[in-house]
Amino acid sequence: MEPQTAKKYKYWQWRTLIVLMIGYVMYYFVRKNFSAALPAMEAELGVSKVQLGIFLTLNGVIYGFSRFLNGYVADRFSRKGLMSLGLLLSAFVNFGICFSPQIVGLFTGGEPAFDFVDGSPVASLSLVYLIGILWVLNGYIHGMGFPPCATLMARWFRPSELATKQSIWNASHSIGAGIVVALCGFLISRYGTSAWNLCFAVPGAIALFGAAFVFFGLKDTPSSLGLPEVEELEAEEQVKAGAAAGEVKMVPGEELTGNKFKVFMRKMVFGNPIIWILALANFCVYVIRFTILDWGTSFLTQYKGFEIDLASSIVATSEIVGGVIGTLVAGWITDKFMKSRAHRTCFIFAVGATLCLFGFWKTPAQAPWILSAFFICMSAFFIYGPQALLGVCASQQATNKACATANGILGIFGYASTTISGVGFGYLAQHYGWNSVFIVAIGFGILASIIIATIWNRPADGYGRARKVIEEMQQEK
Repeated sequence: MEPQTAKKYKYWQWRTLIVLMIGYVMYYFVRKNFSAALPAMEAELGVSKVQLGIFLTLNGVIYGFSRFLNGYVADRFSRKGLMSLGLLLSAFVNFGICFSPQIVGLFTGGEPAFDFVDGSPVASLSLVYLIGILWVLNGYIHGMGFPPCATLMARWFRPSELATKQSIWNASHSIGAGIVVALCGFLISRYGTSAWNLCFAVPGAIALFGAAFVFFGLKDTPSSLGLPEVEELEAEEQVKAGAAAGEVKMVPGEELTGNKFKVFMRKMVFGNPIIWILALANFCVYVIRFTILDWGTSFLTQYKGFEIDLASSIVATSEIVGGVIGTLVAGWITDKFMKSRAHRTCFIFAVGATLCLFGFWKTPAQAPWILSAFFICMSAFFIYGPQALLGVCASQQATNKACATANGILGIFGYASTTISGVGFGYLAQHYGWNSVFIVAIGFGILASIIIATIWNRPADGYGRARKVIEEMQQEK
């Protein structure tokens, strides 16, 4: 590649990565703001904890299926268009929640959206249904965010560097969640709980600008700018490394359409046992991830006897240690030492997470608090490695022509894990105590390690297999 072309390519690679990170941070602005606004909504509107919990659960389930459906869309149509449309629609949904009491008033002849009983607000069913429907709809819309990111990362970065770059992008989860929680906390502390609607209006307004930023900041493929596709670059690198022409394993760069695309999708995704193994592993990994994220504060206060402010600080720290540092380290190790075999890093990190969770469980409550904090932070550090890299594995194995659909399957399994980590662990903790929760969670950690170990010797990616699939289709023609 000529120096001028290489310089332009590098510029667009980093531009794509930065725009995707900022864009996904904005997705979190209009997703995690609901959790930050929960206490104020409960106080001002009278929406109960059970109702709010149902909204969150349905949102998560719909989000998982949406990631799969929109993954198929992202593999076939404009990625930047899909991602920017999602931000635009989510902004409108957030505005709808912001003005939900007024909207209910319009459709009920001016009657209030909530009444006061014994001095406390009680939300009307109309208001509850409206907020619930809008937030569940937002769950589907948010499934339009991740698939374009997965596809664009695989379109702009070679397999040999994808783990490192996607781990950098993955930090946008924690960055976005942290910023919006701080933003909503500032708005409520500054203007009081009556300003709960600002937690939706302000992020919604930011998302409007974000939609334009994403649409005009991204390009769907390098070839749209006259640049070589990653298939060509990887093939060039393999030839330089001494591979014979017949050994070059990258997929031809042409787009697949019609029946060719369906056949390719069936063989590389739906009929690919590695994708389903990764999906099962993702289920187990997400059980541990959500256990730490959703129940961490309860562990520390009820099981270890910590004060609530210390417990919250530890869980917040674990999110930074895991969500940012853990993913960056895992990606670097994969490309630096594992020859881009992300599944091997996933195995090592899954074992580490399981051991650290066991260490946290067995640390006596009387021990110095720093010891429990260390183990739970290290559990997060290790579990966020496979949380990020299992998606990279799916992208590598399905190739950049079908990676969004493959990641969609992992998404369904990942968010289905809330049936265990949510309702399941809540039931166990209430009826059998926290020890039962730890036993089951550690069991899933062991299961994840075993499942990932079954593909230890598999190649780093599926491009060799994909090339054979395409050649077979060309011969049949």
